[in-house]
Amino acid sequence: MSEALLLCIALIDSAILLFLSVYFIITLSDLECDFLNSSTCCAKLNRWVLPEVIAACFCPLVTIFAGHWILFIVNLPFPIYLVNRYLKVSAGNIGVFDPTEIHNRGLLKGHMKETMVKLGYYVVFFFIYLYSFVYVLVSGGSSS
Repeated sequence: MSEALLLCIALIDSAILLFLSVYFIITLSDLECDFLNSSTCCAKLNRWVLPEVIAACFCPLVTIFAGHWILFIVNLPFPIYLVNRYLKVSAGNIGVFDPTEIHNRGLLKGHMKETMVKLGYYVVFFFIYLYSFVYVLVSGGSSS
């Protein structure tokens, strides 16, 4: 596949992750304002945790296939964190977001801060992928 097509796919994937992060922020803020109960909120969020992990792992794969080693190395720690968080869910919890524990010990604020960090991360990488995509198109298909 051409490098421009791979970077376009990474750009689209990054945009999907960006919109998913905004959805997480809206849903968590609805829980914070008591517009949703905790079981409904956690069911909505847990439905999208695995697709987020898969999409976040897809971006480094695309960058390594495109030959962007630096982007791959910079992009790799966050998907590793998401996979680790997904695999370390306690046996009694129904998912990453558990309705019985989300109001305990400030977990709601922690989840909100984590989602804000993810939003910032996805915005930065969206523009990095956009710049790389435009650069490859302008340079004639080869960035080397």
